[in-house]
Amino acid sequence: MIVASAMVFFMIPGLSFLYSGLTRRKSALSLIMVVSASNAVCIFQWYFWGYSLAFSRTANNGFLGNLANVGLINVLDKPSPGSPLVPELLYALYQMECACVTIGILVGGIAERGRILPAMVITFFWMTLVYCPIACWAWNPNGWAYKFGVLDFAGGGPVEIGSGVGGLAYAWVLGCRQDKGLQNFRPQSVSMVNLGTFILWFGWLGFNGGNAFGANLRAIMAIWNSMIAAGFGGIVWCLIDYRMERKYSMVGLCSGIIVGLIAATPASGFIKPWAAVIMGILAGAVCNCATKLKFLFRIDDSLDIFAQHAIGGILGLFMNAFFASGSVIALDGVNTNVLGGWVDHNWKQLYIQFAYILAASSYTFVVTALIVHYVDTIPGLHIRVTAGNEALGLDEVEVGEYADDFFEIWRDVMDLSPMVNSNPRESTLDTITCVVGCSQPVLPQEISTRNLHVHDNLNICDSDMEKPVELEVLSGRGGARVSIIA
Repeated sequence: MIVASAMVFFMIPGLSFLYSGLTRRKSALSLIMVVSASNAVCIFQWYFWGYSLAFSRTANNGFLGNLANVGLINVLDKPSPGSPLVPELLYALYQMECACVTIGILVGGIAERGRILPAMVITFFWMTLVYCPIACWAWNPNGWAYKFGVLDFAGGGPVEIGSGVGGLAYAWVLGCRQDKGLQNFRPQSVSMVNLGTFILWFGWLGFNGGNAFGANLRAIMAIWNSMIAAGFGGIVWCLIDYRMERKYSMVGLCSGIIVGLIAATPASGFIKPWAAVIMGILAGAVCNCATKLKFLFRIDDSLDIFAQHAIGGILGLFMNAFFASGSVIALDGVNTNVLGGWVDHNWKQLYIQFAYILAASSYTFVVTALIVHYVDTIPGLHIRVTAGNEALGLDEVEVGEYADDFFEIWRDVMDLSPMVNSNPRESTLDTITCVVGCSQPVLPQEISTRNLHVHDNLNICDSDMEKPVELEVLSGRGGARVSIIA
């Protein structure tokens, strides 16, 4: 459990790198910042009263715990709510790391237009009013969903539906991005996306395996199912994208791996490996199609948090209704009398899972939207940056630093020389801002129409397509050359 807690903690930088790679360069560091900062706020909230609100033993209302364990009072060596074999203090640590990952996923909804300070205030209230209640429902022995017989292994409700539906509600209240560059949007660093994905994959084995609460066969089964679902999910997503584009997409492969892991989160400790194959295939296909829902909803879910986490989590919860097996559950040596789903002829499990999904989804969306809305009304806590600051990028406006120490150049640059292209979208020097991260400053006379040549290396003349633009400084600094995507 100690090792699993450390592995789950390592998911935070993985999530930061993934989000940073998926966004545009001018806001790449802001997402690393907001995920990292939300981790700190969550640690405080969980220590202060989060654990008590989710797992206190003396509350019996079925909805939310009480304040009996504020500041981890009386949380030490007693058997934990998750397993009599794990001390409560260790259990609280592990659950805190899971909560930190959840809120890190949620705050990705502010991508490229949300302010960081209000997001931290929202983090505290969201953890208190959304995550803790749903965690209490599913995992506290006094929770209504726990008593109802819901099967949720590692967090299909609190983690995946909570972050996915919550992220959708956050993005809905926040509004769509206004930048015309969205027409030609592409991730700023696919290599960062890949790095973040595999760090997440590593940590996810601790996330899912750790919920068996011991070094037992159920933990190994959960890890096997996670690996299988991730592999098949990645293959299916990549093949669907290839069918559409006739090219293999690294972002698509990574997205499929992640949705396989997401679906495995509520199901990996309940099902057999053959069912994980089915789950991975369905997750890759269904979540790929679900990325189109943001256009139907007209909500700028910029990182597809809903399509991946909410839909993937819901799918995993439904898999439990059909494929959960009592023989797998009993592998931990503790839960030896728990019924599975339809494979154990437990037909009522389907409506139990459906009721839980409906309750968690509706509660999360409504309460998250209300939290974000009311925080936005507090003076000084407006949740969104101005249109001008959005165009500049959150790295410059909110953070004051940049993810990479390179030229930062305005994203609407398509052409610098009227001799190359008479495109009406061409930019002038008035629309270009260069910030050089180097020890030698660039003199204004070095950046001029006489000193810059534009090389259209791909001979692309279509104004609706992005293209590589090579800027060559002919005078000063030894004729240095930088290549950018404009």
